[in-house]
Amino acid sequence: MSLTFNRERPGVSHPYEGNRYARLQVKELRALLPYLRRYRGGIAWGLVLVVLANVFTLIGPYLIKRGVDALGDPAVTQGVVLRYAGLVVLTAIFGGAARYGMRELLNGVSRKVEFDLRNDFFSHLLHLDAPFYGSMPTGEIMSRATNDIQAVRMVAGPAYMYLVNTVVISVLALSLMVWIDPWLTVMALIPMLALPPVTLGFGTLIHERFERIQEQFGDLSTMAQENLAGVRIVKAYGQEDPQAEHFRALSEDYLHRNLRLVRVSGLFHPLLGMLSGLAAVIVLLIGGRAVMLGDITIGDFVAFILYLGMLTWPMIALGWVVNLFQRGAASMGRINRIFATEAGVRSPTEPLPVSGIAGDIEIQGVSFRYPGTEREVLRDISFRVSAGSTLAIVGGTGSGKSTLVKLLVRMYDPTAGRILIDGIPLDRIPIDKLRASVGVVPQETFLFSDTIRENLALGFDIDSPDREEERVRQAARVAQLDDTVMEFPKGYDTLLGERGINLSGGQKQRATLARAVARDPEILILDDALSAVDTHTESEILSGLREVLVGRTSIIVSHRVSAVMEADLIVVLDEGRLVESGTHAELLQRGGTYATLQHRQLLQEDLEEVDILAPSEGAG
Repeated sequence: MSLTFNRERPGVSHPYEGNRYARLQVKELRALLPYLRRYRGGIAWGLVLVVLANVFTLIGPYLIKRGVDALGDPAVTQGVVLRYAGLVVLTAIFGGAARYGMRELLNGVSRKVEFDLRNDFFSHLLHLDAPFYGSMPTGEIMSRATNDIQAVRMVAGPAYMYLVNTVVISVLALSLMVWIDPWLTVMALIPMLALPPVTLGFGTLIHERFERIQEQFGDLSTMAQENLAGVRIVKAYGQEDPQAEHFRALSEDYLHRNLRLVRVSGLFHPLLGMLSGLAAVIVLLIGGRAVMLGDITIGDFVAFILYLGMLTWPMIALGWVVNLFQRGAASMGRINRIFATEAGVRSPTEPLPVSGIAGDIEIQGVSFRYPGTEREVLRDISFRVSAGSTLAIVGGTGSGKSTLVKLLVRMYDPTAGRILIDGIPLDRIPIDKLRASVGVVPQETFLFSDTIRENLALGFDIDSPDREEERVRQAARVAQLDDTVMEFPKGYDTLLGERGINLSGGQKQRATLARAVARDPEILILDDALSAVDTHTESEILSGLREVLVGRTSIIVSHRVSAVMEADLIVVLDEGRLVESGTHAELLQRGGTYATLQHRQLLQEDLEEVDILAPSEGAG
């Protein structure tokens, strides 16, 4: 099914198109069957109770009919009337108990299906790759994980429960009505013939409009999520009012789309009620005449009216059930499109045996461009770094440094060339094995809304709390973070805000560095990880890292020459190409891009020092 089918579809123009659309809805809801099968026992008993509840409900009018007819007997006693009244009460009690049981079972199943579906959906999201998240807004994903799953839950319980309830009570009530008077039943059903086309037509409109509502809700969620996450930027640029106006416009559009759905739903139910009212008028006219002629008894007439009322409610409920199925199908379609999305970067189907990773890295003619773009970010990159040595990647902004790091951890795969670790192509190594051996300190720091300890202990599992504490503290000392953390009132149990908002930029970078070091990886990658700390702190951190880096392959990406001077190999990137490689001394001797970069940084440091030492204006 095309991802843009529902948006491109202008409407149902003829019956064939409507049938095709209905088949698509059924196809979307088939994805629910595996979830429902897990609880088929509860569903079966629930449906049995649905039938029993309706049987007891339909016995009531028959008992009333017998009681009313008995009143016409001169020999009737008060005991007879009380007996019928008691039986009516008893059937109502049994019917109520059965209805409670059916709701308890079937609504409970729907909650369990919702639980399973939400867990599977979240798990699938975690296994999707970077290109997916680069093209799908977060708010759109959140809309599917909340509103859409809730709409599907209504199908997984209430919808089919009331559908079966409608079918059972309709069949039984009609049978009893025919038993009382076939001709009167035929006349009462004439207005009902309009129900199928009305239901199908309105159902299609409801489906289309609900899907547009969900799409708009995704845009609204994305806008809210971005503004809350970037609230400091909004305030810094004084954009509170413009952003509030933008949100108001999106909300207004969301309101209008909901009102369009309300208009359709609001017209749907009165139409059903009007058709049911016409049926009641027909019964009153024709049935009343039949009573006067003696064709049926007053008890028959009363029972017939009661059965017609019972038949009227399912007909009205049918519209609500169709509405639920339409909404659920639309939402399940949106969820299915996420489930149908597969990660382009995934573990190999036939991986090569890897007992352990030493860290020998070789890049062979690697080129890369991001999905959906034509510009090559990397072009024909080749070099090799031996296991246990230090590689430095330097270059200007946009030269491709961070992109190369993403390829090394298989966030993306190269569009040309290949990367080998220990002589094994990267795409033949299981992803979990690869990433368990690599510790990455990203350029953009991210911390979870949890304690500092839990953030630093992410990625390793140690049974002993003492050993975990020791490793966390040791990693924090390497990152020059331990003293800072111990100054907090709760130390390592300090709870961080969203994205670590209660830490400074430098503290967040040091925390992510400590998190990577604590994993004790075979390959450690620092992607411009010290850009937010001052030169002095950077020097102390690098000094503390020397002991940690011994025996493991390390890759340092930095725009500061001071951070890469001691690397075994330095590669210089410029506009996606490798323009120089060698040691610090060798690159300085060549007088190329690297030497120019160092000269500019030294000049900048001299100017900053002069500016600091210069007397302020007016001093003397």
